[in-house]
Amino acid sequence: MFFIVALGVLWLMHGYVAWRIIPTLGFSSSQTILAYTTVFILSLLPILPIVLRMSGNESKLIDKFSFLGYTSLGFFTLSFIFLFTKDFIIQFISIFSNLVDTEQPIDNSKRDFIKKSISISMITLAGSATVYGFYSARKGPFIIKHDIYLKNLPDAFESFSIAQISDLHVGPTIKRPYVEDVLEKISRLNPDLIAVTGDLVDGSVKYLKSELQPLKDMIAPYGTFFVTGNHEYYSGVDLWLDETDRLGMKNLINSNELISRSGDQIAIAGITDLKAHQIKPAHKSDPGLALRSVPDNITKIVLAHQPNSIHSVHEIGADLQLSGHTHGGQFWPFTYLTKLVNPYIAGFYDHYGTQIYVNRGTGYWGPPLRIGVPAEITLIRLKKKEVL
Repeated sequence: MFFIVALGVLWLMHGYVAWRIIPTLGFSSSQTILAYTTVFILSLLPILPIVLRMSGNESKLIDKFSFLGYTSLGFFTLSFIFLFTKDFIIQFISIFSNLVDTEQPIDNSKRDFIKKSISISMITLAGSATVYGFYSARKGPFIIKHDIYLKNLPDAFESFSIAQISDLHVGPTIKRPYVEDVLEKISRLNPDLIAVTGDLVDGSVKYLKSELQPLKDMIAPYGTFFVTGNHEYYSGVDLWLDETDRLGMKNLINSNELISRSGDQIAIAGITDLKAHQIKPAHKSDPGLALRSVPDNITKIVLAHQPNSIHSVHEIGADLQLSGHTHGGQFWPFTYLTKLVNPYIAGFYDHYGTQIYVNRGTGYWGPPLRIGVPAEITLIRLKKKEVL
């Protein structure tokens, strides 16, 4: 069903753009057929490599097709949005004009020229936005610093720093050089603890193991902790948990670890992805289990891939949740669509007393585009909130 819907959406977008643009270019019959054929092939490229990877076929050649397909998908998505918006506005103006009594004759040639010029302008704008978004995505994450105030924070943990990465999506288009850049930026931050909140990979351990090897050097004095995202379950979660363990990360599968500093303690808990049970029933997300052994008077920080876990995390009395998953919408205008299903989309929020921070994604997924939503490594400093 997913692939049927995905193909339908891809054909709709690519077909609409082709229908609105190709006839205006003055091609010959053979050139027109070639243009439509090219667009059809491009419409398949984003989905075909996914099918091949799911059937166990992974290679550098498939990755190249993925890169081309995802990049063209970004261009066609923006082109569809711009052209559809333009057509909607023109249609609205046309209907409005027909309601107004006007005796001015319509110059069809002038009207066609204007429509063609606007369409080409929309494509040019989409192309420029794609280039900008591509550059923004590929240059790597920004460092975003944020202080979070917790009323029960022990004195010893004042200014305790947590570097959070999420949604790195090492796979078809994000490779070792990008991972090395992330590692270098985290190393410069010298955090007390590192939190990896899921969707680290898109592919098998066998194929991507060497790409993640730099993360073996991603260490912090109080540990590096990992929780699963939905994409780990698409990529062989058990093997990936073995691999993250080998890389020196501590897997938190509905579990916790107490962090001690100068005689004080806080709890770092982790829950599995909100939908993990649909693929691995034993991994059903369970905040209650994750914090069952933690005394009530200890500050509780929960790593949870999806922001929507906040409801159950709040119920069990956690102080802070660190999440990812949304990518902050990744590129405009999908920020609005993402907001419809994720009330907490990017940055800091207060959920009835439980704080939550949503990382915008350290990498990207699908189209290598970021427009208005930078990739991030979050450096969180814990602060003790004054109780008035």
